[in-house]
Amino acid sequence: MATALAIASETQLPSLVKEAAAALARATSAAEVLAARDLATASYDMAKRTARLQKAKKAHDELIGATYRVQADSLEIESLAKRRLADEYDAAQPASASKGGRPKTVPDGNGFTADEAGLSRKQVFEARQIRDAIEQDPGIVRRALDQMLAAGTEPTRAGLKRAAADLPPAKPNLRAAVGTDSATAAERGNNLYETPAEAMRTLLSLTRFSEKVMEPACGRGAISRILEDAGYQVDLSDLVDYGTADRHGEVQRVEDFLTSAPTRDDPDRPDIVTNPPYGQSLNAFVAHALRAHRPRKMALLLNLNFLCGFDDPDRCFAMDENPPSDVFVFTRRLPMMHRDGWDGNEASSRMNTAWFVWTLDEATGTYDADGKRGTQLVRVDWKTFEGSTLIGPEKPEGKRGFRDALKDYAEFNKLKARAGELTEAEAARLAELTPIVEADLAPVAEDAPKPKGGRKAVPA
Repeated sequence: MATALAIASETQLPSLVKEAAAALARATSAAEVLAARDLATASYDMAKRTARLQKAKKAHDELIGATYRVQADSLEIESLAKRRLADEYDAAQPASASKGGRPKTVPDGNGFTADEAGLSRKQVFEARQIRDAIEQDPGIVRRALDQMLAAGTEPTRAGLKRAAADLPPAKPNLRAAVGTDSATAAERGNNLYETPAEAMRTLLSLTRFSEKVMEPACGRGAISRILEDAGYQVDLSDLVDYGTADRHGEVQRVEDFLTSAPTRDDPDRPDIVTNPPYGQSLNAFVAHALRAHRPRKMALLLNLNFLCGFDDPDRCFAMDENPPSDVFVFTRRLPMMHRDGWDGNEASSRMNTAWFVWTLDEATGTYDADGKRGTQLVRVDWKTFEGSTLIGPEKPEGKRGFRDALKDYAEFNKLKARAGELTEAEAARLAELTPIVEADLAPVAEDAPKPKGGRKAVPA
């Protein structure tokens, strides 16, 4: 170790780091913060070149490790300086300035413009990113650098960016992600955000439900309409009276799902498919569905962050004690779910979502099947299912089962592919299977788009 320190000393790296740290500590103006940042940047660049030269010469690991530590210390000082710069830069803009406008200097003269500081827009953006990450997790920079050092990898700016990107959204950004950014409570009203058809088409291309389905947050019918198109009978209710009716004219019930009467002991109880209201009542909503209604299958469209969290008993009940069987994660974000009544500009979604599906194991009476299977995470792209056929409900007990339908469908496709070379017996079998398969595929939307040749979905 003495050798490594001696060689590092010869390159003057440690002294540069100490000088940069001292300069940042005594900085009282934007210009002094910039000077400290420049010193840290110079120290980082020099250490980076030294480390690469050492690796090219196949230097001892201790020597390279000592240089990496200088790089890490330089990056930490540089990051702290960027945090200060972001604050100084933002303070230099009047409160009334619009985003993207030219910043003004603050009255005491310590403010600056990007041009005066020699900063590009990209550098200002990166400085704000570092600042926001440190505010959300004060120890993130040092921890990320220490992890790189422990792994024997070179500490880099790119590594720090990845660490900051892995942070969960801060609360203000979470509001933006659910479409409530800058919206007041009055504007959000009943928090109605209609489910995109793309989400439902994906769900009904991947799995099927019992013939009767409960939609306890029906809104204006975005989910129920597609369920009915696929052949399901839907029981509609919502906390708010939207006057939504099913295809038979039955109008929704006005009901608070959190106080809804239990149906868990009803052998004919329906499955549940809904996009529940996000916010403070979400955890209680999911837990009540599992406790009081105990559906054989339940699919909820949720923020992917629902996978996380440990300090809410209802969240732990839903995810740990009664874990979902499948989580269909949308690799491509769904189209934006704008709040009810929104007539402003259409925006892109900033929220990652997934269908969380709970499946009751009839043999054990639990949702975790005694822990034998575990939750299956499946990545899906909703564009894959734009032209797929919707999967209809399970046949009532006593009628042909789903496995029989799949078996017949596979045989039908094989025979149809060889239509020009079938034997007489095979042709008769194809004729026999045709009406059976058509009946199985009947409960789909009449106006459903034709398949575009993409991969066919295999139902769960």
